[in-house]
Amino acid sequence: MESASIAAHGHVDDHHHGPPEAHQSARIDRTILGILLFILSEVMLFGAFFAAYFFLRVVAEPSSWPPEGVELPVLIAGINTCILVSSSFTIHYALEAIKHNNHRGLKLGLTTTWLLGATFLFIQINEYIHIGFTPRDGAFGSIFFSLTGLHGAHVFVGLLLLTFANIRAYRGHFGPEQKDHLGVEVPGIYWHFVDIMWIIVFLAVYII
Repeated sequence: MESASIAAHGHVDDHHHGPPEAHQSARIDRTILGILLFILSEVMLFGAFFAAYFFLRVVAEPSSWPPEGVELPVLIAGINTCILVSSSFTIHYALEAIKHNNHRGLKLGLTTTWLLGATFLFIQINEYIHIGFTPRDGAFGSIFFSLTGLHGAHVFVGLLLLTFANIRAYRGHFGPEQKDHLGVEVPGIYWHFVDIMWIIVFLAVYII
């Protein structure tokens, strides 16, 4: 009777209330979840700036946006866009390389991504110097520098993350397991976000 009671109690204890625990492979890493939530907040920040941009554009006279005499360097911005978009492919290459334990490919991908990002930022700063107007020159000047400057600040942060990733890569800190290459994957997710935001900025400000 005692063994039967133990068996019965054991059978009862085996029943779990609520949904079954997720399999380890179905869980999202807390670090990945954290960067995704952070990016969500940044999307809302950019959304506020885009709302301000389109509001100013709507209330302005159609013939005055951009103001007369203002010529945006569309060609240079387009080339710069290609440079930044190509860096998404190189950071993806770096991540795929380390997943296959290819440390040489990892270093090549990370270094190239950093160089492309730095080139983009250099061209953007050079554009500011020669563009012919300042943030004080009306609503267009203010929102142009605010929106592109906000993105430039994110590129700078991305370059800092890539710098740390490069240092760790050259020290051999990364491996093929996910927990061993989060230091590449997280900056990569952020960098893709920066690239996507620039495409939207380029289309909204320079093209439309």
